[in-house]
Amino acid sequence: MHIAGLQKLTLLDYPGKVAATVFLAACNFRCPFCHNARLVENPKEGERISKEEVLGFLRKRRGILEGVAVTGGEPLIWSETAELLREIKALGFKVKLDTNGSFPERLKEILDKGLCDRVAMDIKASPENYPAAIGLKSFDLAPIRKSIELLKNSGVEYEFRTTLVKGIHEPEEMHEIGRLIEGAEEYYLQAFKDSGELLNAEGLEEFNEAEMREFLDIAKKYVKSVSLRGI
Repeated sequence: MHIAGLQKLTLLDYPGKVAATVFLAACNFRCPFCHNARLVENPKEGERISKEEVLGFLRKRRGILEGVAVTGGEPLIWSETAELLREIKALGFKVKLDTNGSFPERLKEILDKGLCDRVAMDIKASPENYPAAIGLKSFDLAPIRKSIELLKNSGVEYEFRTTLVKGIHEPEEMHEIGRLIEGAEEYYLQAFKDSGELLNAEGLEEFNEAEMREFLDIAKKYVKSVSLRGI
């Protein structure tokens, strides 16, 4: 497992919690709008932090921090992630996991063992548009569908989220996305921002607020709670 970063304080990455964020390198997707390109393309060349250093920091922050968000890259690409979550929870922290949903068996293990308190899963696009959104020529959506159902039936707090990018997404595909996650508790439409570290920024732009609200109005037909994020 490659721990590539530690943000010692965040009020954004874990909703409602004063938290720290642990960044795990590597990902099986190549989303052109990924804002953490350095964690995806050349993780071996980046910063490396030991698990012992992370846990040592967290021990000193007990009673100060409430939670820890574990993100990436794609955290579940590593078989050791479940153990990392277990050790963080053992210190008394709430744990939030970010995932792209492509490793449902590892997600199921984590949910079954109670190793996280909240999961944020990316829904990259409509089924037909998934390959373009994740930068691959083709993709079998079965793992994504399985992860969606796992979360909806888990009893664990969760959210689905889609980063909307002009050049990749169109408002009409929100109907297909809505049907994919229909009945979910929380769904967030996130505004795309160019971090300066994108995998492939060519042709990508952000939607304005009015355009984002067009997506929002469609999504509300399928999900109980839908909100804009980053506007």
